[in-house]
Amino acid sequence: MAPVRDGFGTPPPEGPRDLLDAADDAVALVSASGKVIGWTRGAETLLGRTSAQVVGRPAANLLAMPGDPVRVARIAERCRAGMGWSGRVALWRDGDPLEVGLRVSGSFHVGEDECFLISAREERQQWTMGQSVLDGFLTRSPVGMAVMDLELRYVWLNDTLERFGGVPREQRLGRRLSELLPGLQGETLEGVMRKVLTTGVPVTDYEYMGWSWADPHRQHAYSTSFFPLVDVGNSVTGLCYMVMDVTERWNARQLLSLVSEAGTGIGSTLDVMRTAQELADFAVPRFADFVIVDLLEPVLSGEGQGAWLPDAGPAPARPVMRRAGMSSVRPGCPEAVAQIGDKVDFVPPPHDANLLVDGESIFIPVLDPSDPLWITEQPARVASIREFGLHSLISVPMRARNTVLGLATFTRSLNPTSFQQDDVLLARELVARAALCVDNARRYTREHTAAVTLQRSLLPHALTGGTALEVVSHYLPADASDGVGGDWFDVIPLSGGRVGLVVGDVVGHGIAAAATMGRLRTAVQTLADMDLPPDELLAHLDDLVLRLSEEPTTGQTADQTVTAFLGATCLYAVYDPVTQRCTLARAGHPPPVVVTPDRHVSFPELPAGPPLGLGGMAFEATEIELPENSVFGLYTDGLVEGTDRDIERGMSRLGYLLCSPDSDLESLCADVVRRLVPAPQPDDVALLLARTHALGPGQVASWDVPLDPAAVGDIRAGAMRQVEAWNCPELVMTTELIVSKLVTNAIRYASGPVRLRLLRDARLTCEVADGSSTAPRLRHARSTDEGGRGLFLVAQISHRWGVRYTHGGKIIWAEQEIP
Repeated sequence: MAPVRDGFGTPPPEGPRDLLDAADDAVALVSASGKVIGWTRGAETLLGRTSAQVVGRPAANLLAMPGDPVRVARIAERCRAGMGWSGRVALWRDGDPLEVGLRVSGSFHVGEDECFLISAREERQQWTMGQSVLDGFLTRSPVGMAVMDLELRYVWLNDTLERFGGVPREQRLGRRLSELLPGLQGETLEGVMRKVLTTGVPVTDYEYMGWSWADPHRQHAYSTSFFPLVDVGNSVTGLCYMVMDVTERWNARQLLSLVSEAGTGIGSTLDVMRTAQELADFAVPRFADFVIVDLLEPVLSGEGQGAWLPDAGPAPARPVMRRAGMSSVRPGCPEAVAQIGDKVDFVPPPHDANLLVDGESIFIPVLDPSDPLWITEQPARVASIREFGLHSLISVPMRARNTVLGLATFTRSLNPTSFQQDDVLLARELVARAALCVDNARRYTREHTAAVTLQRSLLPHALTGGTALEVVSHYLPADASDGVGGDWFDVIPLSGGRVGLVVGDVVGHGIAAAATMGRLRTAVQTLADMDLPPDELLAHLDDLVLRLSEEPTTGQTADQTVTAFLGATCLYAVYDPVTQRCTLARAGHPPPVVVTPDRHVSFPELPAGPPLGLGGMAFEATEIELPENSVFGLYTDGLVEGTDRDIERGMSRLGYLLCSPDSDLESLCADVVRRLVPAPQPDDVALLLARTHALGPGQVASWDVPLDPAAVGDIRAGAMRQVEAWNCPELVMTTELIVSKLVTNAIRYASGPVRLRLLRDARLTCEVADGSSTAPRLRHARSTDEGGRGLFLVAQISHRWGVRYTHGGKIIWAEQEIP
C-alpha cells in the first residue's frame, strides 16, 4: 500500500522500529462527532492529562495545530471504508507541542454510536520510515487487537486477530471469546479481563497455550496485554487487548527447559544399560509415546571402541545390536517386538547400517504401514504399527567422540500430533546427551574392568599354607566401584615346611597405588624365596623402595619423584610348624593379633620400624610362640581405624571379635570385616587370618652327623629306612642320592656341627645343616672331572632346592613331591 499523505501532518519516517511493541501506546476512543469518549492510562502518561480533563471534550483541543476540515472529512471517509489511516501530528503536552505517530482504525459502533480507535506513540527516532510500513497498522498489524465492551463482547478487532482465531469478524462481533474459541482457555482469559475491568490495572505479557480454528491440529502460544478504557468520570467503559503469537519463542524455551531437565535425568550412573533406560523413561510421555534404545554389542560388553568408526569403511548390512532400553505410555510396552537384552537389527527402511555411520536422523512424519519396504523388511513391526496406531517416527543414531554406539527411535500413537521438524532437533539433543553418558559409562566399564583385572592379577589367586597353616583373607577397597586399592597380602611357602605371611599398605587408592603394591609384592616374593629372615627382608625391601623413588618418571618433577614411593608399610612373619614359633618384623605397620586356643588375645610387642623408603634405620625381628590351633591375624590400619580414627580402640574390638567360638575361619574373617568397617569406608581394608598347625614327632626325623666320611653310609641307611616307614617307597632311591650328596659335601667342604633332618609334610624335605656360611655353587662338571656333580644331581632329581642361612651357619635343603 502506498504511503498515506492526506492527513494532519507528514507521513511517518521509514525505519526498523519494532511495530510489535505496542503495549505502551496511548489509546483513545473518539466518536464520529469528534469527542473523546474513552481514555487509557497510556494516553494519560503520554500527554499528561487525566480522563476527567479529556473525556467528553473535542479531540481537536489536543492538536497543537488546527486540522484541515477537508482532510479530516477525507480521513473519516477512509476509516468508514475500513481502511484506517496513519500519519504524524503534533499534540499538546504541558503547553508544548509533541510530535507523535497517530493511527486511526476503521470505524465501528459502540451501541448506536459510531467510534474510531486512535493510538499514538511518541516519535523519538531521527531516521525516516516509509508510510507503507505504518499504513493500516491497526487493521493489518502483526499484533492482534480488539475492543471489548463491559460484557466482554467483541466491539472491534483487526485482521491479525481474525487470522489468529480463524473465526470471521462478522461472527465475532457481539459475541464473547469463550463462545467462539472454547479451546483457547476462553474462561480463564475472560477472568483476566474481568479483573482488569474491576481494578482498572492493565495486565501485560500474559502467556498461555491455546487452540484455534485456524490451526486445529497444533497448539499455539500467545502473549496478551489487556488495557481498560476510561471515560470522563474515570469509569471503565470497556477493554482493549493486544495479542501476539509467540509459539516459536515458547517452543524454544520449552526445548531449553526439556534439554536442561534431561541433563539431570539421564546419566545418573556409570551403567550403560541404566543410561539407555533413563533416556527412554525421560522421553515418555514428555516427547513420545514409545521409545526404544538399541546399542551395539561391543558397547554393552565394554570391549573395544564400538562396532566401527565412521572412517572404518562401510558398516555391515545388519548391525549386531541389543535392546538396551524401552518405555511406553502403555504398561508393559506391548508395541515392542523385542525385549530388553534381545538381539535386534532394526533400522527404518529403506536405510541400512550406514545410517549409524552417517549420523543423519530419520524423520517420518506419517508412518505408512502399507509401504512395501516396511512390509518386506519389518513385517512384525508393521503388525505392531497397525495394532497400536503408531503414526509418526524419529530415529537418531547415537554417536559420541566419533564412535558409533547405537540407535534411538521415538514414535507417537496416542498423541495425535505428528512429529514436526523442530522435534527432530529436540530428539537429536536428547540422544546426544544420552550418547555422551553411554560413552562415559562404556569407557568407565572398560577401564574399571582393566583396573580390576590388574588388581586381581597382583593379589594372590589362591592362598595355601600347606599343612602348617589354614589361611583365609578378605580384601575390601575403599572405592568398591573401582575395586582397586593399595593394600596387599600374600602367603609364601618356604623351605622346611615353613610359611611366610606378609601384609602391606601403600598410601592412596586407585591404579597408581595398585601398581606400587604389585611391585612391592613381587619384590617380597623374590626376597622370601632367598630364605631371608624377616628383618633382613625388610631392609632389602627398604633399599628397593629408595631406588624406585629415585627413578625419574615421564611428566613428573624432581620433587614428585622423591615422594613417589613413600608412605608404604609392611609386616613380614615366618611360621615354623616344627618349632611352632613365628619370627616377625614390621616397617611402620600395626602389630599382628594372636588368639590362643583358650581365647586369650594379645598383640605382640614388636619394634615399630620406620615405613619403607626412609632409609638409614634398622629393622628388628622378634620371635613368638604360637600354640597349635592359635589364630594369627595380619591386617591393615583401614580395618581398625574406624570413624573415630582411634586405632587402639579398633584393635581391641578386633581382638574381641576374633574370640568368637565360630570354628569356620572364613566366616569369622568375613564377619570381622563386616562389623569393623564403617560406612562409608574411608580406607582400603585387608585382613589375613591363619590357624596354626604343628608337625608332630612322627613327621620329623633328624641325625647328628660325625665329621667322618665313613659315617655317610650309616646316615644314608637310616634315611632310607625312615622314608620306607613313611610309606614312600618311590622316593627311597632319590632320597638316598640326595642325602649322600648333601651330607658328603657338608663333611668335605663345611665345618661342624653337621645335622640331617627329614620332614614329611606336603612334600618330603631333606635338610643338611652345617656351621659354615660359605655359599654352595652349582656348576657343570667337565666330562674328565671326577667330581663336582653333587649339587647338579640334587637339582635334577628334586622338585626344588636351596640354601638358607642361620645364626650358626647354613642349611642346604631339597624337596621332593610325594606321589
